[in-house]
Formats: sequence, structure tokens, C-alpha cells
Amino acid sequence: MDSSLQRTRDDDAAYRALLARDARLDGHLFVGVTSTGVYCRPICRVRTPRRENCRFFDTPAQAEAAAFRPCLKCRPEIAPGSGLAWSVMDASRTLARQATQWLDAHAGDGDGADGDATVGVAALARRLGVSDRHLRRIFAAEHGVTPLQYLQTRRLLLAKQLLTDSDLPVSQVAFASGFRSLRRFNAAFAGNYRLSPTRLRRDAPDATPTERDGICATLAYRAPFDRATLLRFLGQRAIAGVEHVDALRVRRSVRAGLWGAHAGWVEVEFMPSRPQVRLRFAPTLARRAGGLIAAVRRWLDLDADPLAIDAALAGLPGGAGLRLPGGFDAFELSVRAILGQQVTVAAARTLARRLVDRFGEPVATPWAEVQRAFPAPEALADAVGGAESIAAELGALGIIRSRGAAIVAVAHAWPEIAPLARPHAAPEPLIARLRAIPGVGPWTASYVAMRALGWVDAFPPGDVAVLNALGLPRGARAEREAEQRSQAWRPWRAYAVLKLWNSLEPTP
Repeated sequence: MDSSLQRTRDDDAAYRALLARDARLDGHLFVGVTSTGVYCRPICRVRTPRRENCRFFDTPAQAEAAAFRPCLKCRPEIAPGSGLAWSVMDASRTLARQATQWLDAHAGDGDGADGDATVGVAALARRLGVSDRHLRRIFAAEHGVTPLQYLQTRRLLLAKQLLTDSDLPVSQVAFASGFRSLRRFNAAFAGNYRLSPTRLRRDAPDATPTERDGICATLAYRAPFDRATLLRFLGQRAIAGVEHVDALRVRRSVRAGLWGAHAGWVEVEFMPSRPQVRLRFAPTLARRAGGLIAAVRRWLDLDADPLAIDAALAGLPGGAGLRLPGGFDAFELSVRAILGQQVTVAAARTLARRLVDRFGEPVATPWAEVQRAFPAPEALADAVGGAESIAAELGALGIIRSRGAAIVAVAHAWPEIAPLARPHAAPEPLIARLRAIPGVGPWTASYVAMRALGWVDAFPPGDVAVLNALGLPRGARAEREAEQRSQAWRPWRAYAVLKLWNSLEPTP
């Protein structure tokens, strides 16, 4: 079929989705309106433009590269991400998707001292193990824009989000968005959006109330969203003093070194009347706002495509809109996974609380129930007192010797492990490195990869609860049968695991 005819037919379908304000395509489709120069999400409530005035794009970066500016009403900067199953793509597409995820997380980190954004792209190419030229080629083929164009769009949209939702001074917004000078920021903002940052803040129609003790941001997701199941999962594992979960909110501390030099806190609150989450975080974390927002999106799985996942898992128990709980802190998740080996969730939580009470640091937050940060790797490594001394202290907390030794070994090796535990990295290197540590088995390593990396196709081997839910006995033969059955659920096996786990719990 002629490609221009195919494109016309695709755009006709996109226009029908726009007429229907189809929320299923939110984050997958953006429409630029030539008569206004503005681009919108498909759910925008403004009057639907005429078909001949519409141009359709897959990403905001494509729309902005075509000289459209973001709508102030539907706010493309808060739209959910693609939610694609990267684990089943070919190598080039996987690299291109990993590149966007890295840029999303690091857009606010800034450039080199000269302000040249190519520094960030060069670092990304090195991280992916490819040349700058190859990265530019595969990126443009997948996304229709260059990495620099994508990075600039992410920075400007992050700035727009902070200008709309927070009362951060414009200069701090510029630095938090990755710009290293206010002059460059003002020039880029005016050049792309045709208005100044201060005017956008004044004219934004849907700005949320600001609060003196925190920085706010709005994050959207695709419905349906099984909020109750996600919050129950997090609440069952919440460590007293570190986290607090209720019917609509999660509050937790953030240790120093995770999202900046200083400790802090975050709060996420689900909006009952619309598919959005309100994020509030400590001013001490402002300089890493972009990475923090990306981390919260992964933590709550806000970019998932629930209709695709539910369709693939239609034969399994449970309701619609299940989410895969991520790991806000990969080191914390790794330690907690070791503590949870062969004990109940409640027992693991008790051990984690003792660990925090002994090795965690106090942190100032707005809430009495969240006052301590999870220990940093350095606090549990053998830098002070030696590995035997730390292991002995862990033993005094009720943590058996083999698990205490494994925790110390993970803490000691964390500088080496941390690059492998970045979200959306390939799971095999992380699993292999964790399994090389005595006391860390295949199930624990796979569980850490599932949550820390957002590995949607994870299927932890030998999971007793999965075998029970499938009505299988224990043993190698049953494990092989479970693995065979799981092939029908790919590439969403991690969600299948959650559904099977949940099926064994009493109905709340």
C-alpha cells in the first residue's frame, strides 16, 4: 500500500479517536492544530478542531519539532508515558526506548559546564555502549526526532510542569529543568512556547494550589487503575517511620544521596475524581525534580497500558487496572527482599523496622509517622567496624547470619550493582550480579529485577505462591509446568504473578 495513503488512513483513525476523546490513546497520540499552533492530548476538552487543521504525532517532541507549543488546558507534560513492553522489541528499538527512558529520568540533571546538551547525549551513548552516530540514527528512526530535540522537549515540559504546579522561583525552575543559566532558559522557553515563563505561570488555567512546605507536580495515568490493590501491596510492606500508606496517599522519606545530597520526603495522593496523582516533595529535592518525577511514575506504574495488559491476562483472577509496584530505592528494595526470604511479609517488615531504627538516619518531614530514612549502603557496608561487626549487629536484631552477611555484601558491592539496577535496564546482568552474592538466590534476584527495573515480563522461578495459585505441587516438575503456562502471558508475566499472588489473599 502507498505510504501516503496509509498515513492518511492512520490520521483518519486518529481524528476519530480525537472526536471520541479516547482516553486509551492518552500518551500515545498528540494532535497539533495548525490554526492555533498548539498541540493537545486526545482527551483535551477544548472544541474539536477541523480535520484539515490537524496533524498527528506520537510524542510531544515530534509536535514541538514541528513548531507546535503545548496546550495550557490539557497539559501534555503530565500525560502518561508510552507503556510499551520494551522486553519484546528488537535490539535497535530496545536501545531507542531505553534512550528515551534515560533522557526522561535525567532531563533535569543539566549539561556540562559550557551548557552544551551534547554532553548528555554523549554520556547516554556511552551508557548504552554505542557510538553517538548510531544512537542518533536509531533514535531518529524510532522517534522521528533527534536525541537533542527530545531532551530539549523534556526539559521545557518539566519546566512548564513546575511553573504550573509549584511556586518555585523561575530561576530555580530553570536549574531544576536542566538549564545551567537563566538566560538560556528564558531564551529557549520564549523561542519554543512564544511566551515568558512568568507569563505562563500567570496564564495557566489549571494551576494547583501551592504549599509552603513542599513542591507540587501533577501526574496523569490511564484508567482503569486498581488503586486499592496497589496501596494494599505497599501498605503491607510499609516500614514504620519510613513509609505511611492510607486509602489515597503514600508518604515516605528519601535518604540522602538518592535524589540529591540531602535527605527529604515525598507524598503522592490519588485524585478521586480524575485519573491523576498529586505529587508533593521536599524543597531539598528540587534540583533533581525531573529524575524524582520519573521515579514516582515508575514506582506507581503510572505509564502502564492497562487495557493491553488486561486483555493478555483475561483468564486470570482479579479486576482491571492492576499495577506493578516499583521500587523507589533499588538498594532498599534489595535489602528488604533479602530480609523477606522464607519469612512472612509481616516478619520481614518487623526486621526492616529494626534495621532502620539501628542504622537509619533521622529526617525532617511534615508528618509524625515518617521521621527516619532507610540506611544508605555505606551504613551497612564494612567501612566502619568491618563486615563481621556489622553482621553481628544485624544478628542482634534477629536477622540470621546468612542473611546479614548477604546484606553486608550487597551494601559493599552497591557502587558496582547500582548501574545495573537503573530502571528499564536489561534484567540479566543485575540478576547475575546479585546471584553471585552468597545468600541471594534466583527468586530474590528476579524479584528485585521485577520491581527495581520495572521488568514487566518477570517470572521469579520456583515461586511457591504462584504454584499454589495454579494448583501445582512443589518441585522441579511443577516449576517447569508453571514456566510453560506462563508463556501465554508474555510479555506481561510480572502482572500475572501479582494476580496469582492476590488470588491467595482474603477478599478485603
